[in-house]
Amino acid sequence: MIASPQQLAERALKSTRSPDCIVIVNASNSANLRWAKNTLTTNGVSEGCTVTVLAFDGDRVGSVTGPAATLDQVESLVQAADAALSSASASEDHNPLIEAVESPDWDESPGSTGIEVFSDFARSLGAAFGRAEAEHRILYGFVDHNVTTTYVASSSGLRLRHQQPTGHYACTGKTADLSASAWVGAATRDFVGVDAEVFDAELKTRLSWSNRQITLPAGRYDTVVPPGAVGDLMIEAYWNAGARVAIDGQSVYSRPGGGTRAGEQLVSKGVRLHSDPWAPGIECMPFLATARSSNDSSVFDNGLALAPTDWINDGVVQSLIQTRHSAQLTGLETTPAIDNLILDVDSGSGTVQDMVAGVERGLLLTCLWYIREVDPQSLLLTGLTRDGVYLIEGGEITAAVNNFRFNESPIDLLRRFTHASTSAPAFPREWGDEFFSRTVMPALRVPDFNMSSVSAAL
Repeated sequence: MIASPQQLAERALKSTRSPDCIVIVNASNSANLRWAKNTLTTNGVSEGCTVTVLAFDGDRVGSVTGPAATLDQVESLVQAADAALSSASASEDHNPLIEAVESPDWDESPGSTGIEVFSDFARSLGAAFGRAEAEHRILYGFVDHNVTTTYVASSSGLRLRHQQPTGHYACTGKTADLSASAWVGAATRDFVGVDAEVFDAELKTRLSWSNRQITLPAGRYDTVVPPGAVGDLMIEAYWNAGARVAIDGQSVYSRPGGGTRAGEQLVSKGVRLHSDPWAPGIECMPFLATARSSNDSSVFDNGLALAPTDWINDGVVQSLIQTRHSAQLTGLETTPAIDNLILDVDSGSGTVQDMVAGVERGLLLTCLWYIREVDPQSLLLTGLTRDGVYLIEGGEITAAVNNFRFNESPIDLLRRFTHASTSAPAFPREWGDEFFSRTVMPALRVPDFNMSSVSAAL
């Protein structure tokens, strides 16, 4: 018999032989549509339930994660966690478990979604297919919507619940001869107001810029980096902001000679990088729920309340991602990672189009791809441009140019940019659809963006 998430959690707590226990239940369901060559190809729905059992005995912990829908299945996970505990060694990050806190909606059922979430979008997608076909353009893409409801229960009295909706849209448009490609994408909580015809109109415009194509060499270019691409770069800056790694002297946030750069001016004044679980439109889980410990998270901290956090404010490092354990080492406040990210610039105004209008000769990027770290101590990254790099001349787009490999540090970009747009919801293509989609970013104008080599990618 299928059990509710609350029943699974309570049974796990009741059946464990360990002195303390934390149970994390993730109940999820999702829906998706995919299309190619102006035709819907697949659609589907799925659901599942994953349970993590963390068995504790003082500073030792045993952890097991697996699918579970029945009481017998969760008891098997408990037995495995208890067995893992018996052979576990002491954990460096040991701290007392978070004391009793209960969500007012603990007793509610998991949230759900279904193919009907795309009803309005599907109608606009059909219209986009028809227009693209008539105008000799080809559309490829997908939409997906997931609702994950997380329950955290513990022997110390935690009873927490959070429902997280996450949606994505992405579409690539190509000319009929496949000589040009353009991409658009967005994140959404509920697909309300997501219009495929609007995105297709943007693809049509970008493909028209490819009517003239020229080749440019590698070099440094005055470049407008749109919000989604800025998001991908800032996510890298955020993911690498771990206090423990900084203490060990291995990151751009390490102070030469030892310690962290907390309290130091790192980037330009007026720059604020921050997270907020309740930020409108990008709301995320307001408490910690993690199945494993790492440099930046601790299973002992499960249930810890998350609060709005400034990582950088007015260019100064305010906080680093850390556990209660690493906070004891640094002397800083405990500031766990939060699943959204906002970049604001005091002087930011206008749109990408406004920024393009101010460029005499330079480039407009669409998105970045295959981003990889080259040097952690400067946070130098490399990656590729993709699906549209455009030449700006006299404040107007005049041609499409070849793709490039770039070499840049997001921290250094926040020192060198000359203009920023108003911050707006952004969809980072590299990291958005799988890992981190809740961002609000400006576009940035960088006078000397380093295109280190030419790429043959379309």
